[in-house]
Amino acid sequence: MATPADRRLLRILTYLMFAMFAMTTDSVGVIIPHVIERYSLGMTAGGAFQYATMGGIALAALGLGFMADRLGRKATIVVGLVLFGASSALFAVGEHFLFFVGLLFVGGLGIGVFKSGALALIGDISGSTREHSATMNTVEGFFGVGAILGPAIVAWLLQSGADWKWLYVVAAALCGGLVLASSLARYPVRPAAPAAARAPASLGRTLALARDPHALGFGLALMLYVAAEAAVYVWAPTYLAGYEGRWTWFAVYAVSIFFVLRAAGRFLGAWLLSRLSWQAVLALCSAGMFVCFAVAVLGDRGAAALALPVSGLFMSVLYPTINSKGISCFDKGRHGQIAGLLLFFTCVSAVLAPLAMGLLGDAFNDPKYSLYLASGCALVLTALAIWNAVADPTRARLSRRDAEDYVTPEDAAASLAPPA
Repeated sequence: MATPADRRLLRILTYLMFAMFAMTTDSVGVIIPHVIERYSLGMTAGGAFQYATMGGIALAALGLGFMADRLGRKATIVVGLVLFGASSALFAVGEHFLFFVGLLFVGGLGIGVFKSGALALIGDISGSTREHSATMNTVEGFFGVGAILGPAIVAWLLQSGADWKWLYVVAAALCGGLVLASSLARYPVRPAAPAAARAPASLGRTLALARDPHALGFGLALMLYVAAEAAVYVWAPTYLAGYEGRWTWFAVYAVSIFFVLRAAGRFLGAWLLSRLSWQAVLALCSAGMFVCFAVAVLGDRGAAALALPVSGLFMSVLYPTINSKGISCFDKGRHGQIAGLLLFFTCVSAVLAPLAMGLLGDAFNDPKYSLYLASGCALVLTALAIWNAVADPTRARLSRRDAEDYVTPEDAAASLAPPA
């Protein structure tokens, strides 16, 4: 029988999975300019490196997220890692733009599969909905570390005369180690769905979850958050380009500072959530994020060069907390399905929000208008978070899940079984 040490190993593996794929997904902004130059592309075509990955993740999350509930967390994670690792390794033998786009789409499918399984696993190894949120913040903290390492590796490759594509080969090598470790690790017994939901997990049942008001509410909150975040790492460099003034250094490194603060804040978030209610944390941090955007749009570019990176500190806690609470509202037997559904909402916003902001900026010939839209999203999210703190609409659902679906630390070892 597995031990608490096995649960710790699963946590570590999950942390490393998120850091590993973040190295590639959050390096796209650094890679795209080199792709545009090499293949003589426009911005729309070059942006396919972003759309292909996010499109693959969205399709897999919605269409295959149920695998974690039907086949088990272990099989789903291993299958997704193999798919991502194989597609990343093939970058070594490719040279053509469309070939790379195809590999990114397949890699996105792999991410969508193993991420859905990993998100469901986090619920299995958490002892309460509160611990679930704290663990999710730590996981996303490691994602933030990967988002910092990836662009740094690309910069080092280019400075040394190597091609950016070797970043994906590095990711493939790391992925190979994770496949081996994940295959040998012991996993908790797969939670059973309640009697009312014991039909086999499927795409149809995943879509049926979209009618649940809690799923829709958390999905909307995630879309609003992702829209605000995308404004910083996608469009802030365009808005701040050419700025010369007192805060030039911050303008040049705005996105890097944003990622560093976002990563640091997520580790801090795990500590914060252990001391304050999650409703209060969401309300305070969403309000802080909105203030940063308000300063950016009401002030000049110098103000934006300071305020936009600082927003990462407030944003850091929002995504993992919203995501974890959305998943925790459902029984563990359906965590794979709800994790996939919420990931789908996330990726749809990651594609549509930057596109809408770009169109708005083009229409008014000023990239600052992208920040106006992002500020509106931040304001709506703040209003929702404040209402959530006052009305507490999920209290009954989360209390029931704590009572019926989560183990205590003393029961943890007994809830695990030998490897399948």
